[in-house]
Amino acid sequence: MRFAKERRAWLAGAVAGTLALSLTACGGGEEASANGLEQSEITVGVMPITEGAGIQIAISRGFFKAEGLTVKLRTVTGAAEALPQLKGGQLDIAHGGHVGIIQAQADGAYKLRIVAEASSMTKNLNGVLVAKDSSIKTPQDLAGKKIGTNARGNQNSLLLHATLQPYGVKVNEDKDVVVAPFPNQEQLLKSDKVDAIIVPEPFVTQIQQSIGARILTDFSSGPTKDFPITGFASTEEFATKNPKTVAAFQRALVKAQALAGDRSVLQEAMPKFTKMDPKLVGVINLNGFPTSTNATRIQRVADVMRQFGYLKQPFDVKPLVLQNG
Repeated sequence: MRFAKERRAWLAGAVAGTLALSLTACGGGEEASANGLEQSEITVGVMPITEGAGIQIAISRGFFKAEGLTVKLRTVTGAAEALPQLKGGQLDIAHGGHVGIIQAQADGAYKLRIVAEASSMTKNLNGVLVAKDSSIKTPQDLAGKKIGTNARGNQNSLLLHATLQPYGVKVNEDKDVVVAPFPNQEQLLKSDKVDAIIVPEPFVTQIQQSIGARILTDFSSGPTKDFPITGFASTEEFATKNPKTVAAFQRALVKAQALAGDRSVLQEAMPKFTKMDPKLVGVINLNGFPTSTNATRIQRVADVMRQFGYLKQPFDVKPLVLQNG
């Protein structure tokens, strides 16, 4: 299956309101830094959502600057957009879903390294929503129903398969899934064109508030409990040639991730690179912000992908992951 096109439609709207992401942590060029880094300046692709907030926090709090590193930001919508830019050299490091990164590596199209984890699953971060008066009361009731989401064969669909398996429900994506951008999912549900929708935050909260939709089930239990969602990846070549630069990036991001769970910190950081209202940041369900990068944890993603046919063969993530912490 094609790797994830995470949240493409919504992010396109977010990009329009994104400030010029030429924000930097300090002055400098591509030459080696006084701190001994192979590169003193890197370009990082980041999705302008809470799951990428650690980068903005590391910039605004001076964590990259303390490492002698300038970080220039470029908005991306996810792995599908970012990986070609990594390969082409327009980006040095990119934010994307682990499903897309692992799929690209397994297919042999890319030689990548996951240099940091960015986000993990929490309760109601993503979920299946139904209308408030829907006759669908349990996950079993989704059998044969029309389900709206942003793409087929992506990370959200993988999460759905894994969540419904304990209930004995299998989704035929060609027959049962209706594809539409996340901002259009509410209207699909309101107009009865679908029986349920899969959306991430902030849409989970927004649609509940707007039409009283109910969360039928989320993805925070069973095989996807605490599931790694997104991370930062580079090419194998970049990581090999720039180990000190990558290590500096990791150290600064870890400091930022440790602060990112504080809503007041997020409310300060998010408006600097998204259109998200600080008030909404105050009420949405926040993802986890890992402060280490762990191959054993990320292996769970590959194992679930294999279980549901996203990978043809077992896949060992250890060579892919640059562990830290």
